[in-house]
Amino acid sequence: MRTDRTFTMLKPDAVEKGHIGAIFEKINASGFRIVAMKLTQMTTADAKEFYAVHSERPFYGELVEYMTRGPIVAAILEKENAVEDFRTLIGATNPADAADGTIRKLYAASIGENAVHGSDSDENAAIEGAFHFAGREMF
Repeated sequence: MRTDRTFTMLKPDAVEKGHIGAIFEKINASGFRIVAMKLTQMTTADAKEFYAVHSERPFYGELVEYMTRGPIVAAILEKENAVEDFRTLIGATNPADAADGTIRKLYAASIGENAVHGSDSDENAAIEGAFHFAGREMF
């Protein structure tokens, strides 16, 4: 398994508000290389499968509804120590708790609409990347 890749999604709120360029500018400035990227929209079935780990949580239905309400940008990023470095760059899930200068501090509205997803482990990065991209879509 590659430990130098991570998966991210710019969530519907970030896309709706026109933050794609600004967020990817921060990602690039932090030394990440984009190896796959696409604008797409998750179906209800996609969102339920992607977030199945949360299926027993009380917010699951709202999460699925939120993630299917509009387009997302899915991307695979490459950099040494990618997962940990990207988690630092995006900041805490709750933007009120996120460090200054992080993506969520700058672009997230709330814990529910937190602008961006970042894989939490090398294993999940590989799983999540494969969920959204075929091998021929990665460079």
